[in-house]
Amino acid sequence: MGRRVGITEEQIRNLSAFEDSSHFTEDEKLVLRLAVQLTRTPADVGDQLYEELRRRFTERELVELTAAIAWENHRARFNRTFNVQLEGFSGGDFCALPEGSSATRLPAQSPDTRS
Repeated sequence: MGRRVGITEEQIRNLSAFEDSSHFTEDEKLVLRLAVQLTRTPADVGDQLYEELRRRFTERELVELTAAIAWENHRARFNRTFNVQLEGFSGGDFCALPEGSSATRLPAQSPDTRS
């Protein structure tokens, strides 16, 4: 879907190093900083980041951004419980995986074998 709305292969390839990438605008980097902070456990948006966000985005826009990030975090964490794997829907030549995905992956188990 991202490619349909204009996300480039270069942006996908540079996602984990967005801060140093010339493929992202300053607004995109600001939103990615928010996503990083909301994805951490515990989630914490510091005062400085919040002030930067408030200078650039309206309250309504921040609510929408935060809801979208929170929803994606919900889906990602839900999928980890059931060891949901990639389905091959990338449609491009690159599909970014979450950090640590291969090192932390547990083998799939049926519900009756979990304790």
